[in-house]
This record gives sequence, C-alpha cells and structure tokens, in this order.
Amino acid sequence: MINEELKEKIIAEAKQARERFSGSDSKFAVSLGIAAAQYSRIKNGDTERVLSQSNWISLARRLNVSLQNAPCWKTVATPVYEFITTQLAWCQKVGMSCLLCDESDIGKTYAAQAYTKGNKNVVYVDCSQVKSKQKMIRYIAKEFGVGHGGKYADVYSDLVFYVKTLEKPLVILDEAGDLQYDAFLEIKALWNATEGACGYYMMGADGLKEKIHRAINNKKVGFAEIFSRFGKKYVKVLPLGNSESQKLLQLSAAAIIKANAKPNADVNKILRQTLGEDDIPSLRRIYKAIAIEG
Repeated sequence: MINEELKEKIIAEAKQARERFSGSDSKFAVSLGIAAAQYSRIKNGDTERVLSQSNWISLARRLNVSLQNAPCWKTVATPVYEFITTQLAWCQKVGMSCLLCDESDIGKTYAAQAYTKGNKNVVYVDCSQVKSKQKMIRYIAKEFGVGHGGKYADVYSDLVFYVKTLEKPLVILDEAGDLQYDAFLEIKALWNATEGACGYYMMGADGLKEKIHRAINNKKVGFAEIFSRFGKKYVKVLPLGNSESQKLLQLSAAAIIKANAKPNADVNKILRQTLGEDDIPSLRRIYKAIAIEG
C-alpha cells in the first residue's frame, strides 16, 4: 500500500528528476509513463485519486524510490566509480563514445546510475531488459520523453530528431552483451544519425568483449563498424594482475562498508562475509552483509 508519506517521497524525487530533464512537462510525463495532466496535478501536491496504486509503484520503480524505510545509501568515490564517472563526463561533454569491458560486480552499474541521476540529458539503459532493437529504441525514446508507441519507424525518426535538439545528451548502454544482433546494428544506425550530437557509453563484463571479438573474427556484418565507432579498443578499470585487482576491490569494499555501516561496526568482519573463494569481495552483497550485522 502506497501511503501519503511514500507519495510525498515519490513526488520529491520526481521534482529532482524534473530539474535534470531538459524537455517540457509533457515530455517529462512521457518519461514517467503517466499523462501530462496527471503529472501537473501531482507536481502541485495533489495526490487524491490521481494515480492508481500500480501507477505509484511504477513511479517509485522508475525514480528508484524504496518502498521500505531503509536508510539512504552513501556513495563512495572508489577508483572504479571515479574512473567511470570521468569517462562518462568526457563522452557527454564532447559527444564521443567509449566501450568498457571489465569484471562483473565491481560497481560499474552503480557508477553509471549515479551519474545518470546527477546529470541532465542522460539516459541509462539496462540492455538485459530490452534486448531487441525495438524494445531498446522505444525505451530510449521514452526516457527522453519522445512518444514510444505507434510505428517503429516513426519512433526512431522522432528520437533521432529530438536527440539532436538537446544539449549534450548521453546514452549509457549497460549489460550490452545481452543485446541481440539487430540491436547492435541499430546502435550503429543511431550513432550514425546522431554523430557528434550525442555521446554513447557501452558497458559490459568480459563476455561483451568476447562477443564483439568473435563477431569481428567471423566477419559478422556491422560489428567491425560498431567497434570502430566506440574507439577501436576495450577500456578496462581494474589493473592487470589478480593480486592488484583483489587489493583494489577489497579496499573499495571496506570504504563502502565504513561509510554505510553503523559507527561501531566491525568493518573487517563484514568484509569477510562478502569475499568469494578468490578473496575478491562481492559489492552486491555488502548491503545484505551490513543488514545482517544490524
């Protein structure tokens, strides 16, 4: 049940998101998945019979508002976070593209989502949820506030037209290794249509690198061109050598635990709970490990 307190949290987050959105109120409403009239009412504090419970839940999900009274998670500027943030800022500023392939569970997604939340005209795409070209393009269009229903050709054309009117837009493609072949080709087409007017940042684990490398070796149409457009190289955050990576990630995990656990918490004890058999911590387990310790 979405009570009034949660509604107020959702509206407050929507207002912050609106400040980062360059389009009109009606386009912002499209990005939220509600009607312009509904957005107008909740913006002015009207919550009575405006949205259904399912609409409020959907808004909370889109705006990343927790439905539980959990404490706010504190961001720590780990080396991975700083590296990715710097690259994203550069891609957005100059309208360039970059391809990051590195180990999973090192904080890539967290850094990308935090950057999206803190900057204007940035769209974050979890490609594992929109694997085909139609789903991917319609999702990007919706996030920019462009109509995403109707004929696909119209959605694509409207998206290209609108993106070129924005000031320094950026599209982040996370989990890109999950994309289908037609989606990769559509990324190339979108890049061509918005060259110099939009930055693109593609991310994935080492499987993405293998997928692109294998496709190029097999002379699969489009992949050599995609690789070229993303700088002809795979960027990596972690240092070469398992011991150095292990040390960096353990220090990063300890810093995150220290910032988010209770003041008297045993940081090393919590850190040990996150370690795998290779002594590399799982950043995804930190939240649960802290909760277990109370």
